[in-house]
Amino acid sequence: MTKNAVIYGGGGAIGTAVAAVLAKQGVRVHLVGRTPERLRQAAAGIENAEVAVVDALDEAAVVAHAESVVARFGSLDISLNLVARGDVQGQPLTSIGAEDFLAPVVNAARAHFNTARAATRLMAAQGSGVVIVLNSGSGHAGSPMMGGTGPADAALDALCRNLALENGPSGVRVVGVWVAGVPETLTPESLGAVDPALGTPEALRGVLANLDSLRMTKRSPRLAEVAETVAFLASDHARGITGTFVNVTGGMFT
Repeated sequence: MTKNAVIYGGGGAIGTAVAAVLAKQGVRVHLVGRTPERLRQAAAGIENAEVAVVDALDEAAVVAHAESVVARFGSLDISLNLVARGDVQGQPLTSIGAEDFLAPVVNAARAHFNTARAATRLMAAQGSGVVIVLNSGSGHAGSPMMGGTGPADAALDALCRNLALENGPSGVRVVGVWVAGVPETLTPESLGAVDPALGTPEALRGVLANLDSLRMTKRSPRLAEVAETVAFLASDHARGITGTFVNVTGGMFT
């Protein structure tokens, strides 16, 4: 039977890349997000891709969509959450307000809880499935000038492990991926939205060079490499991996 993968934040670069790899492996992909046009553009080159407008912060909407996937297509086998969290970065913690600090923590915890809870319930009933959590690993390594990013990542790390413990006996795996600074996902516009001082081509070049220097490999993992890793973790080849995070940062930290 054809597997079904739901990718929240599926209109972004990582979601589109993962969807393309999964589709080539015969998985039916469901791209979910809040912006219809971005979802349609992402799905345009992917065979049999389904698109749905769903806000991951809306618990009832997430549950309804997940249940509709099972009702229409027979299963929900892979759930991947890539939803943006509203991180405010580039300033010391003493310079930002509580709302800016807490926004990514609350948004990450709520969105991932909603999507993982909906998925694991359905997967447990069918006796199999994989939930994949992605963050930057900042909660593990510590990252100054990153605002609430570190605490948000730490919350997702804990959620991954606890869900894996609770749902493993039902045949459900929960795995995570640490990804930081994928070059193809960074633009002056995206960086400027987080830190206005970084919103120029010159600043982008500096950021990319600095990211390369921080890695053991002295090169940043590319988008295709990240997508292939996520697809591997979603596959039966990774059935022995759960309750942990795979470090795809090129050795930015250990």
